[in-house]
Amino acid sequence: MANSLGIFVSNPDNWEHVKGVVKAAKDKGIKVKVFFSWTGTHLSKKPDFPDLCKLADDVSICADSYKKVGYDVNDVPAGLTPEKMATQAQHGAMLEDYEKYFTL
Repeated sequence: MANSLGIFVSNPDNWEHVKGVVKAAKDKGIKVKVFFSWTGTHLSKKPDFPDLCKLADDVSICADSYKKVGYDVNDVPAGLTPEKMATQAQHGAMLEDYEKYFTL
């Protein structure tokens, strides 16, 4: 997909960077998908996580990682729908479908 950016987030220490990159990309008219995995899923509990979900074009979470770090997969973070509690296939699709890819 032309003019698009996929962001893979696996580190909870990068919240400010995630928000900054998403905002900068959106300001440039770039379509953005963010996929949270492993300990990066802790970021879904940030108070401003729903704001990121509104800003990005697509946000999803690896449900298996979310469970492994101690959360109930039925406790869907604010800003997401149950369908966005996904598998690593979302990550693979992002790699294939998005023009640019960034890992934080």
